[in-house]
Amino acid sequence: MIHRRHMIALESIWRKEIIRFMRIWVQTLVPPVITMTLYFVIFGNLIGSRIGEMGGFDYMTYIVPGLIMMSVITNSYANVASSFYSAKFQRNVEELMVAPVPNWVIVAGFVGGGVARGLLVGFIVTMVSMFFTPLALHNVGVLFITVLLTSVLFALGGLANAIFARSFDDISIIPTFVLTPMTYLGGVFYSIQLLPEFWQGVSQVNPILYMVNAFRYGFLGVSDINIGVALGVLLVMISLLFGWVMYLLRTGTGLRS
Repeated sequence: MIHRRHMIALESIWRKEIIRFMRIWVQTLVPPVITMTLYFVIFGNLIGSRIGEMGGFDYMTYIVPGLIMMSVITNSYANVASSFYSAKFQRNVEELMVAPVPNWVIVAGFVGGGVARGLLVGFIVTMVSMFFTPLALHNVGVLFITVLLTSVLFALGGLANAIFARSFDDISIIPTFVLTPMTYLGGVFYSIQLLPEFWQGVSQVNPILYMVNAFRYGFLGVSDINIGVALGVLLVMISLLFGWVMYLLRTGTGLRS
């Protein structure tokens, strides 16, 4: 049973997280939009005009869903990682741990803030992309479910990163050395059908490939991956990561000195 005090705590954390990134919108919302605009110009207009079509669409149209997904992934992750670690650094996370609310409320509050920032940035990037290429909607349901589940997954990942982090430098290691390579190799800029059979198999180990392709299917109706499999992978990974984060909070890993 969800008590009213739990909902008040959840709403308070979520509101605090949204106010936090909106207050510094010049740092949280503007940079990813500028970065994605540069991708549109360089890869879409300049390089894309020489590549021609991919998957039956011009190159700019083909890469736009992947670039939107990239912005959602990075911002969902970064928001929770930086916010929760700041709470650890300032020692106010201890107030949350001793408060009479279950751990799932803490997780849902921080993850909700990360999802809000990820989806907001994704929406802004989508609006900007329309200045470069027209976008159609093939399946709104798949589109919405994919972007929401992806944002939740990487917000959970950011929370796990923050729990283990011992310095502000630690929260940048995973995005730099793990997320960035996986994103670039996740089918954002190409179809895996262009790869040799061996490398197609290797690419299918990358979970971001499933997210990008499911999201692209929502826009364009084309995908290198079965949509049911892609959504299944997302749900399984969210379940595993949520269980792990709950275990870390319950045992106080990385939180108790």
